[in-house]
Amino acid sequence: MIKDNQQHFNRLQVVMDAVVVIVSYAFAWWLKFSSGFVDKEIGVLSFEFYMRALILIVPLYILLYYAFNLYTPKRVQGRRLEFSNIVLANTVGLLILMAGFFLALSYSEQLKNFSRSMFIYFFMINIILEEIERLMIRAFLRSIRKNGYNQKHILLVGYSKAAEQYIDRIKQNPQWGYNIRGILDDNIARGTMYKGVKVIGSVGNLSYILPENKLDEIAITLGLEEYYKLEKIVAECEKSGVHTKFIPDYGNIIPTRPYTEDLLGLPVINIRYVPLSNTFNALIKRLTDIIGSIICIIIFSPIMLTSAVLVKMTSKGPLIFKQERVGLHNKPFQMYKFRTMYVQTEEEEKKGWTQKNDPRVTSVGRFLRKTSLDEFPQLFNVLKGDMSLVGPRPERPQYVEKFREEIPRYMIKHQVRPGMTGWAQVNGYRGDTSIRKRIEHDLYYIENWTLGLDIKILFLTVFKGFINKNAY
Repeated sequence: MIKDNQQHFNRLQVVMDAVVVIVSYAFAWWLKFSSGFVDKEIGVLSFEFYMRALILIVPLYILLYYAFNLYTPKRVQGRRLEFSNIVLANTVGLLILMAGFFLALSYSEQLKNFSRSMFIYFFMINIILEEIERLMIRAFLRSIRKNGYNQKHILLVGYSKAAEQYIDRIKQNPQWGYNIRGILDDNIARGTMYKGVKVIGSVGNLSYILPENKLDEIAITLGLEEYYKLEKIVAECEKSGVHTKFIPDYGNIIPTRPYTEDLLGLPVINIRYVPLSNTFNALIKRLTDIIGSIICIIIFSPIMLTSAVLVKMTSKGPLIFKQERVGLHNKPFQMYKFRTMYVQTEEEEKKGWTQKNDPRVTSVGRFLRKTSLDEFPQLFNVLKGDMSLVGPRPERPQYVEKFREEIPRYMIKHQVRPGMTGWAQVNGYRGDTSIRKRIEHDLYYIENWTLGLDIKILFLTVFKGFINKNAY
């Protein structure tokens, strides 16, 4: 079975890792003392003396590789995560070696001549060779699994949207080595096919299939309406000893990636992951907004001053146009812009979005809108805390009421501060463009926020976000 094969494979990989550690260490010695490429130093201690350290180094590194999950099956560990674990394990190994070396100095005179820099060479070489080894293993496994070997045989219990999504991913990634033997379901006719996977019977057939012991895993993919069967199915699967996993069918309720938290042993599934609900993340973003807005106000003050003079010289009315927008937690605030239209009544302002060649827009206003210079006063909104440098663009209350009924998940955008620029805007969804597409991009930003993403959006705004062909 797969479990036995995995154990044999892990033992083989331990041996391979031990060989890589030895080769890396020996190569580091050669690079330091014999190659002449790095140092001209002549070693005082013998090669044999250095190699005796491997008696401790090899088992130390194997233990560290276990500690950092480097023997987790390749099916469930991505390449990037694996590489970061290699780096972490080697970093901890280097620290332990250096600490152990300095502790042992008082017990051995010979160690005073031991090269500390050789440990650094070993650290770098070992990371490179370990990564090469694992890439070769992945390539080998990918090859044999595509040819039908080293397969993990799975049975799905329940035909649902979750089952279809699971099958989709398995079919798209044959290198994972999963073979779905069929689906059991009480409501779908036997023989029904989905992408080559057949419904082979009812859930009751589990009692006949499990004793045959030909499965590596059971994946429970019941529809929401059938969760009452879950306890009985889990009990039956675990009684057989077959590894069982549960793939919840909540795609229609939780359309994006959820996250779980532990509430004193009670798992809680959050409907939506919002990184900025974390106090530390929110604090970092707010500090970035304060510092960034102050810097931008200073840098762009000549441009803002010039814009202000042009607005006052070319039309009558206030310099700054204030408009009510909906912000964080659905709270209204006054958003600032340079005035780009002739003075209007409140009713005229609510007529709708600006159209192409709109007569309400002044000649200077048209230029300010096109270049987004009219948005610069919002830096003061950012400083006040009404807005952020980056986030979903805020809308007027009447549009919020309209869109909340028409567009699913529209109101989620108000879980974070609105921004001067955002992921939707740098992807071209500004002005008179698809609201649905804009919301999709806003939701992506909300659920995938990082400080790095904010910086990326700000850079994209500078290079391609100021000129807006949809601004009238």
